Amino acid sequence: MPDDRYLTYMGKGPKKIPHWEHWSCPDAETYLTGIDYYEHPKLCREKLKDLYPQLGLGIPKTDDPRPRPEDQDDKGKGRWGDSLRDHWQQEVASNRFSSIEEMLRFSPLEQGDFSGWHVVVDGDYSSEEVIFQRYRQKYPQEWGDQAPEGSSVSVSFYNTMFMWPMLVFGYEHFLQICLEPEFERIMDEFAEINRRVFRAFARLPVNFAICHDDIVLSSGPVCSPAWMRKYIFPRYEEYWGLLKDAGKEVIFMVDGCVDAFVDDVMACGARGIISEPYTDYKAIARRYDNPFIAGEGDNRILMRNDPDEIERMVRSMVETGKMSGGYLMCIGNHIPWNVPPEAIKRYLDLSAELAWR
Repeated sequence: MPDDRYLTYMGKGPKKIPHWEHWSCPDAETYLTGIDYYEHPKLCREKLKDLYPQLGLGIPKTDDPRPRPEDQDDKGKGRWGDSLRDHWQQEVASNRFSSIEEMLRFSPLEQGDFSGWHVVVDGDYSSEEVIFQRYRQKYPQEWGDQAPEGSSVSVSFYNTMFMWPMLVFGYEHFLQICLEPEFERIMDEFAEINRRVFRAFARLPVNFAICHDDIVLSSGPVCSPAWMRKYIFPRYEEYWGLLKDAGKEVIFMVDGCVDAFVDDVMACGARGIISEPYTDYKAIARRYDNPFIAGEGDNRILMRNDPDEIERMVRSMVETGKMSGGYLMCIGNHIPWNVPPEAIKRYLDLSAELAWR
């Protein structure tokens, strides 16, 4: 029997619209359960799973107390969930090279091993087999090379193509060199690294690949359509073709407003898109046949904690959900640590009541 997420990914969503939430709000967990997240993280999550199973949150192995943020050493790099960051990726990247000339001489293939580089998916990319073995250990051995039929089991990758140069060079340096003739060779080498990645993924016992690339800002594209169609989209088509030939479907994940590139992404073979509320999801639902779409919910509305505004948001999301069997309830710009717990509860409870096809 296919699970609800599998059905939704495939555009055949069940009557009850499921959730996909980007969650990192410990205070909400305490508020929703009445159990202090920091004193009893395991008990808190177990009760949260009973109350809101739609969140699909993992349960810690132990109930050992966790340090509260105010008791942690302040690293000055911002907070994520229950912890403070000890680095900022773009700062690390911007200090990695001493000159434009050094960046343009860099060889991703010669480097090969990006362990400790803070490129989100650090690791050794020197061969397909090395990559395959690293990822294969995350799935039960008894599955062999085939995921359970009808399950939503997936693999995800953060650096589908665009993120590699941004994370290696830093955002501003990337923009400085991305039009230089030498940059083409660099992107060809990143492309070969990802060729290994996606060949390895094609062998994994998964039914879906979640491919992330922040190709846009909240205001729209970072680089021109012509640049994207030279360096990025042809690689998507190639990599996702490898996955589809192996019987796997692709979900594309992107921050910002992806309206300008929806048609390109879908033409490359994606089943659908999870993005942020800046994107026009109703337009995507109208243009495609039951596409996967998620991310229409807006944490700025939750932050204002206005009951009527939250209800209007949920009703609008449900309206889109009735337009596509691939729709998931999702606060696309995240539920971080500082969102009012009362607003989160209102959103979840209203969704439970209203999010039906």
